Amino acid sequence: MSKIAVDVMGGDHAPDEIIKGCVRAVKEMTCKLVLVGKEDLLRSKLSAYTYDESTIEIIHADEVITMDDSPVTAIRQKKQSSMVVGLKLLKDKQVDAFISAGSTGALLTGATLIVGRIPGIERPALAPIIPTKTGYSLLIDCGANVDAKPSYLKQFAHMGTVYMEQCLGVQNPKVGLINIGTEEEKGNQLTKEAFKLLSEDKTLNFYGNIEARDISEGKVDILVCDGFVGNIVLKFMEGFGKWILSMLKIEFMRNVKTKLAALLLKKGVYRIKEQFNYSTKGGAPFLGVNGLVVKTHGSSKEQEIYSTILQTQDFINNQLVEKIANNFN
Repeated sequence: MSKIAVDVMGGDHAPDEIIKGCVRAVKEMTCKLVLVGKEDLLRSKLSAYTYDESTIEIIHADEVITMDDSPVTAIRQKKQSSMVVGLKLLKDKQVDAFISAGSTGALLTGATLIVGRIPGIERPALAPIIPTKTGYSLLIDCGANVDAKPSYLKQFAHMGTVYMEQCLGVQNPKVGLINIGTEEEKGNQLTKEAFKLLSEDKTLNFYGNIEARDISEGKVDILVCDGFVGNIVLKFMEGFGKWILSMLKIEFMRNVKTKLAALLLKKGVYRIKEQFNYSTKGGAPFLGVNGLVVKTHGSSKEQEIYSTILQTQDFINNQLVEKIANNFN
């Protein structure tokens, strides 16, 4: 039976919301969960729930890496933290995946230093799914590499292609390079050189440059960029989604007529809300790490933890890491 380790001490709502998501998930999955954190605390919290005790194991870790800790220092000095202990379990093949809502910087550092990169991969990339008019696109990278080389972006495109084909069933996915214009000569030195590499690689279905205003149109399946640009895109979309919903609420509550209109449009508005509801979409894997490491939002509550665990089980079943490694052999 596959095992998924969960950092129960990481995130804004740890450990309560993490535990809620874990208990909910084990009732619907075939994998076993390994909860990493302060054992006495976790056992006390778990005693409030009814579940098959054979589906959850606890591994003690008495330290916690906080959002204020320096990532490198924390990974090196907090050897008994839930994040480090969980990553070591993954490295030693005692678990098949590791999930954390803790510090992104520390998780990336730990994944790179402890678990290591797939041979041939220069840098791992964080790859979330974002909503578009036609469904969803993969954004890679969204924060792991704020400074990148053109060769990194080419590798991101290849890893993203494996992800879309193997995990989401998108055959021959289109790859777009986020840029300030669609013309080949547009952009900075990074995007110009990356465009050349991507267009020359005939194993990729390279669409060309994608401007920010076209991201939501769903013209491509994979959006390639450095982590600086990707993080701005991701956070803008999250904020924009919240703004749209708040403005709709204000307008619908303006008077009797608009309230009636809201009732008529209720199902449509709900569908729009669900498109922007990241809590149901799961987390983002660090593609390129030689083991399955999945990051979920620091603000994750029960629903997102639950979704991320089931998503991670799919990654295991689809052998995502192994298939990316085979692509670079």
